[in-house]
Amino acid sequence: MRAVSRLADRATAALDLNDVARGDGYLFVRDGVGLAGRGVAARVPLSGAPALLAAIEHEDHTGGAVPGAVAIGWVPFDPTADGEAVVPAVTLRKLADGRRVVTVIDDAEEDLPTPHAPCPSAAAYRIEPVTPIDTYLAAVTAARDAVRAGALTKAVIAREIAVTADRPIDRHGVLHRLKASFGSSYRYAVDGLVGASPELLVEVDGHAVRAHPLAGTAPRTGDVDRDAEIAAELIASTKNQVEHRVVIDVVHDTLLPWCSFLDWEPDPSIVTVANVQHLGTRIEGRLSSPPPNVLELVRALSPTPAVGGHPRDAALALIADVEGLDRGRYAGAVGWVDAAGNGTWAVTLRCAELSADGTVARLKAGGGIVADSDPLAELAETQAKFQAMLSALIRP
Repeated sequence: MRAVSRLADRATAALDLNDVARGDGYLFVRDGVGLAGRGVAARVPLSGAPALLAAIEHEDHTGGAVPGAVAIGWVPFDPTADGEAVVPAVTLRKLADGRRVVTVIDDAEEDLPTPHAPCPSAAAYRIEPVTPIDTYLAAVTAARDAVRAGALTKAVIAREIAVTADRPIDRHGVLHRLKASFGSSYRYAVDGLVGASPELLVEVDGHAVRAHPLAGTAPRTGDVDRDAEIAAELIASTKNQVEHRVVIDVVHDTLLPWCSFLDWEPDPSIVTVANVQHLGTRIEGRLSSPPPNVLELVRALSPTPAVGGHPRDAALALIADVEGLDRGRYAGAVGWVDAAGNGTWAVTLRCAELSADGTVARLKAGGGIVADSDPLAELAETQAKFQAMLSALIRP
């Protein structure tokens, strides 16, 4: 295979990445930096992506803006299962330095659209729980009791709902609505998986490595003063601080063996998105030489205690016993990797999986359970988290 990269012309550079991905392409973007792709040059198990990318001959007409072809992919929640990677036939990348790069595989036709917004449409919707509420509450109670008994430090319990529409859901429109409300989240579309995650799992850029774990959640009301009060309560909450500290320690300790230097913020800060606010801590460092491929770090980190629990094996066993759902790609990771091993990967949160005919969207949301967790409060937290995708899916 052969990839040719060039700087985009003015018209192509101005394209909205959401309009490139549309309803059937690929997308990973945050704050205008990222990529969108069309067509499939290759599709492989994620474990095979580094070898595939290394084998693609690269003809660079950009002055070194990108090291070669790029793949977008995902890993599932199950750490023993492989994920999948797609090398788009045509990729438009928007880099942080302002450059816009088009990469074409094997002379593929550049099927990039003229700018246009999705057509407004309305449909009738039905929202139903897939996980019975009693099942979820019992699972939260079981996790809390396991923590109180000393078997676990934390476990994350999730539940699932389904949105059924009387016509196919317009993924292009969903992407634009996610951009409007969650532009600073990592927005992604890979086949039927679409979402806007607030959480950076790991990013590798040469020798630089970054992570931004989130754990501990509270709602936002839209009232500035009240939201500030809720944020202060979140920071002061022993329950949320315990939940957060577990995640930070594990992410830091997992990355440290690959690093010559690794540091983190001394105290968590508030990370706000449209509907909720989280405790977050930035972790940054320098990788030792030679730096690992970002996929090595993704597989080492995922699932973090923010979406699984701690200790990992005991938490995953409890989740399998009591949760009653197949998480699939939810709470795994989604992102991109290039031929040099660079990439950005987010935790697969605030997402929906669309059915093949596009009429059903399955949504999952969960929360970390510690000794002080209250089942009804945890239920309310999942309801707040569902709003991110519900507001993008349902358009009256």
